[in-house]
Amino acid sequence: MRGPGASRAGGRLIVVHANRTDARADLPPRVGFVVSKAVGNAVVRNRTKRRLRASMAARLAQLPAGLDLVVRANPAAADAGWAQLDGAVERQLDTVCRGRRP
Repeated sequence: MRGPGASRAGGRLIVVHANRTDARADLPPRVGFVVSKAVGNAVVRNRTKRRLRASMAARLAQLPAGLDLVVRANPAAADAGWAQLDGAVERQLDTVCRGRRP
């Protein structure tokens, strides 16, 4: 997702890739999640995905239109609590959306 209009922010728990194109300028933002087997077994991966989805859902209205996001969980996310993951999402979104939020 690198190129014009693309940015990336990462930390110990997650990496957020953002891309904005003119073709999707007026459409609502889209979010995808990547949680690989490196994070843990199926139970751990699904719990991590649920937490990431809930954290993003709370912030979806704040995202600018036309933005595509991919949230990738790092293996350290398996041991992180809700507050840690939620804080990581907030920090990484602030970085990739700097100057883009409505």
